[in-house]
Amino acid sequence: MPAERGVYDELQGEGWTRLLAAARRRLERTGGALDGDIGLAAPSEAERRTVIGVTGRYRPETARRLAVPLRELDGYLYDRFGTGLLTTLGRLHGPLRDRPAERADEDAHREQALKSAHLSRLAGQGWFAAWLDRIAADGTLTRLVRRGDAPLLDAAVRVLERLTGDEDRIPGHAVGALPLPVLAEWATGDTKALVPGTPLEQLVLRALARRTGDSAVVPRDRVGRRALWESAGAIADDLASQVLVLNIGARGDTVVCDWLRDAADFGIPFRLTLHQLTTAPVVPADRTIFVCENPAVLRAAAGELQGTAAALVCTEGVPSAACQKLLGDAVGAGARLHWRADFDWVGLRITADAVARHAAHPWRMAATDYRAALGKGESTPLAGPPAASPWDPALAIVMEESGSAVMEERLLSVLLSDLTGA
Repeated sequence: MPAERGVYDELQGEGWTRLLAAARRRLERTGGALDGDIGLAAPSEAERRTVIGVTGRYRPETARRLAVPLRELDGYLYDRFGTGLLTTLGRLHGPLRDRPAERADEDAHREQALKSAHLSRLAGQGWFAAWLDRIAADGTLTRLVRRGDAPLLDAAVRVLERLTGDEDRIPGHAVGALPLPVLAEWATGDTKALVPGTPLEQLVLRALARRTGDSAVVPRDRVGRRALWESAGAIADDLASQVLVLNIGARGDTVVCDWLRDAADFGIPFRLTLHQLTTAPVVPADRTIFVCENPAVLRAAAGELQGTAAALVCTEGVPSAACQKLLGDAVGAGARLHWRADFDWVGLRITADAVARHAAHPWRMAATDYRAALGKGESTPLAGPPAASPWDPALAIVMEESGSAVMEERLLSVLLSDLTGA
């Protein structure tokens, strides 16, 4: 409780301000121990005179730093005002914080939050453990504890379990088709808990970035962040989530099906949104669908083959939610997917996921194809953590030995030949 005005007027002067502030910081840091000295660098004349008065020892005007033992300051204040250093500081500016006790309490809350997270069924996965280690080491978890937001870690774990699980645990929403507001409300009771910039969004995206294996850095742009959500099956924006197609026929009498058929008749590339695919269901009529990663392949097919090219879908990197839905529905209707991506570690992960998710058949994604493409020009170095190629284990081995990434455009002529033959 602040002291009555006038009792400590002397301590309001210029000579005391920095001295008492330094004493307060030191005592809060040490839990109130009156041990050691505090110092003033480049003291003013008023501060020099104050220190002389407190210690009883002369300090020259040329002194660049003045040291004051805390016990001497405590004794001076007791003799002068009848209150020691701790009581005086408390009456002037309120009670001192017990920082050692606060740190101990923070440590306990941090350890409890981590202990709870380590009980997750994801604890045995490397990306999850690396994510927890990082947020504990870089101060993220400490900041959450200090703000009283430690429960957000538990919410983040729940979101990650839901996104990376095989079961549908949110009634009415199938795995891989979860709008973020639905996911947020399920995990926290707040539909806006995962909007851009919220602490929970940051926590989850940092984990998903590690899970992709490509980079542990969360993209700053909206497109990159949306792609990261969609890589885990969450829908950030059903209008922004799109898939680029060429010559995809469609069953049904909806307007979207009509658009697709018209585009296919003229060999015109067409973009479908997730909103279109969910409000006006599209079931591709094609029995065989080729899938590439780069728009340059689809553009070349449209330019050279036009309406004679086989049905082709372009993922434009990691497949979007719209892409996954279109291809999932196609497979469900009996279509067979021939899938390829770049010869880099991300491309291997994309293809392996397609094989596991859609029973896709790798298209020109064997070690022999890589070797052939490698010899046709300059290549860029492989980046990021290595990935496996379960459909052809030799591919990943050869790529690691070479250390070179090859974009699929290097195989353009043979890919167009496949699309023509199909």
